[in-house]
Amino acid sequence: MTKDPYGFALTLMGETPIDALIGFLKGRLRWLTNDKGQITMNWWQRLKKNPLARFGAILLLVFYIAVIAADFVAPYDPYIPQASGSLLPPTRIYWFSTSGKFIGPHVYPTTQGDTNLETGDREVIVDKTKPSPLRLFVQGPEYHLLRLSLPLPPSWDEVTIFPGIPLNWHLFGTTGEAKINLLGTDDQGRDQFSRLLHGGRISLFIGIVGVALTFPLGMIIGGISGYLGGWIDAVIMRLAEVLMTFPSIYLLVTLGAVLPPGLSSTQRFLLIVCITSFISWAGLARVIRGQVLSIKEREFVQAARAMGAKPFYIITRHVLPQTATYIIISATLAVPSFIGAEAVLSLIGLGIQQPDPSWGNMLSLATNASILVLQPWLIWPPALVIVLTVLAFNLLGDGLRDALDPRSLER
Repeated sequence: MTKDPYGFALTLMGETPIDALIGFLKGRLRWLTNDKGQITMNWWQRLKKNPLARFGAILLLVFYIAVIAADFVAPYDPYIPQASGSLLPPTRIYWFSTSGKFIGPHVYPTTQGDTNLETGDREVIVDKTKPSPLRLFVQGPEYHLLRLSLPLPPSWDEVTIFPGIPLNWHLFGTTGEAKINLLGTDDQGRDQFSRLLHGGRISLFIGIVGVALTFPLGMIIGGISGYLGGWIDAVIMRLAEVLMTFPSIYLLVTLGAVLPPGLSSTQRFLLIVCITSFISWAGLARVIRGQVLSIKEREFVQAARAMGAKPFYIITRHVLPQTATYIIISATLAVPSFIGAEAVLSLIGLGIQQPDPSWGNMLSLATNASILVLQPWLIWPPALVIVLTVLAFNLLGDGLRDALDPRSLER
């Protein structure tokens, strides 16, 4: 009697189904317990001991909490421009008055002056006669916290699922005339920090929803193809190869030409997820199929087959769990790829469009060389959060791989 790496008992050929069942239970128990009979499989404890995985998890937790509560964290409405406030640099925070007296954190009203036609620089006018103190938990524009609206069939119009909690409190802000723009303003005078938070809702959740659609589809199709084989395997793999031959960017551009122009931001969001999920499962299915071809010949799968288990049960219960390590790593890499796909789609006009914010259409300003030179604050924040998000997912994925890998339990 031997045991496979994931604790499923492997039975020698020729054993009866009862012997196979007993061997399976014994192997499972040996994986879960040590020599003293104590539970040793505690992946959560192993994950917490990994500092890089812990850093990635904390960073992602902060990002997701911030974007979910964006209405509260952001000081201003991301759609409302400020008067005479276009292309303002990040607001400078002062601690001392003009006379040198300490009065606490405050800002001054800031507006844009005339543009230098030779250099392109714009004069920033700061009125230091009207200090505005910075405070936590200040009143501002009213919003509905945690409001959830989705387009539902058959008309695909937005339907409010949860109306949210009406509030007008914000995490921070000013109590005077001046505005606090931590990341400056865009060409319409809208606060970049507020738009970054609200745009993160689309950019962060498009990856989660995309993986939730793509991976179960790719796992099931790849598992069925590899386990059943024959003409089913041939048909599925030819379909996957056809999908993989289509250049995804050209397919998306073609679809963008036939889409109705009146789509809302939420409808575009769901469309992007569905399109990218439909063309992304093929690669995963091919890899899963290759792993299933080797796994299905192992003794513990043959034992389950001899005991009368149905093919779908064997695939989902015995075969696919063996690919867990690869799935976890692939999922952490796929989430950033969905975020990047949204950025590309927004750039070519198929993704989220203005005035709705997303990290993709905020980063699309990088195509303008003058903005890179004169207004770099419009580019670096969305680029930085995308890089940090990708890094955090990769660190968390590596930590989960080490924590969930049963081979490491014996080390």
